[in-house]
Amino acid sequence: MRSRGTQCGAPVIRKRSITLHGHRTSFSVEDAFLDELRAMATERSMPLAALIAEIDENRPAGANLSSALRLRVLEWLKAKPA
Repeated sequence: MRSRGTQCGAPVIRKRSITLHGHRTSFSVEDAFLDELRAMATERSMPLAALIAEIDENRPAGANLSSALRLRVLEWLKAKPA
C-alpha cells in the first residue's frame, strides 16, 4: 500500500499554479510541504495565497520560489516548541 504523495516509496513533487501580484506562476513541492504551508496559513489566519505571496516577496533575489517555500516550512517547524 502506497502512502499519499509517494510513488514506489519516493515523495511525489507536484507542480501547482498560483496568481501572485496579478501574474500566474507555478511552484513544485511535495504534498507534505503543501500541508505544512496550509497549516502555517491557518495558524496565521491568512489565505494560503497570501502566505505564498509573502514568502515570495521576502525571498532572496534569484532564489527559486519552490526552494524558498520549503525553507520557510523548515524554519517554521524548527521554531515550534518540541
